[in-house]
Amino acid sequence: MPAPAIAESSEERRKRGEAVVRSLNNGAPQQALERMRQEFPFLAEATEAYALGDVWSRPGLDSRTRQLAAVAAFAATGQTAFMKLHAGYALNIGVSEGELKEIVYLITVPAGISRAIAASQALSELFAERRRQ
Repeated sequence: MPAPAIAESSEERRKRGEAVVRSLNNGAPQQALERMRQEFPFLAEATEAYALGDVWSRPGLDSRTRQLAAVAAFAATGQTAFMKLHAGYALNIGVSEGELKEIVYLITVPAGISRAIAASQALSELFAERRRQ
């Protein structure tokens, strides 16, 4: 028989999601999420509690693998803003620029050259921003 589910409050899940963001973002909150909280508090809380607190904090993958998978998925689906955000997190936790470039090369097969070009442009922007800091 499966173990009974343990009910968690939304606040516990949200706090776990906040911890995930801080672990990826050099201890800082994620500014886009904080801006969203001002105008769309329900969406921000759902993102923090479900996407981050429930899904992102699962133990099945380490943070490095999870970030590489996210970068690939967002790049392949043309969501370059999210790809750029997660590529930044990946850099924060030790993924190299070269590894991120390999993800772009890899997605040319399943997603096509135009998606890879868009992803490469977003990564180039991220790399340039980081070099200016």
